Amino acid sequence: MGAIVGFGLSQTTRPRIAQAADTAPSDGLLADVKTLQDKAVDQSHVMVSVAYHFNNLWFAAKSHHWALAEFYWNETRSHLRWAVRVIPIRKDNAGREVNLPGILEAMENTPLTQLKDAITAKDHERFEAAYKFSLETCYACHKAADKPYLRPRMPDRPAEPMMNFDPEAKWPL
Repeated sequence: MGAIVGFGLSQTTRPRIAQAADTAPSDGLLADVKTLQDKAVDQSHVMVSVAYHFNNLWFAAKSHHWALAEFYWNETRSHLRWAVRVIPIRKDNAGREVNLPGILEAMENTPLTQLKDAITAKDHERFEAAYKFSLETCYACHKAADKPYLRPRMPDRPAEPMMNFDPEAKWPL
């Protein structure tokens, strides 16, 4: 049944797609695209969000608040993916392409997986090693993009001072 519906939809949309491809975009459409481009977030903005979540991940794990650590791990991963969607291919200073999806895939397969495994095991020692390895991987990406001046470091205070990292805290505080 799904195949039939899918085929039917593809047949009804195909003429409209072909028709749209045959016509030049209107001035209004071009203006709309320009407006959206002007409003779109840039990659540096997204990376601030990555840093926020990755920083708080450290403090959640340090406090053995593993549920919160998992939340921040998921947010970090999600925002890294967002950053790569914003600019999937960067040019280095020599004009060579830096394939950010490939770098992200490597990061997800090793350091982020190690972080997730440590969180699941509730193993702070493994977590700390994986966190440091993740920072090294982040810096390798920055260097590949000719941005060696973007040097991440171990956080010394939470990015969010309002967040309670105590896993035993009760509400209201």
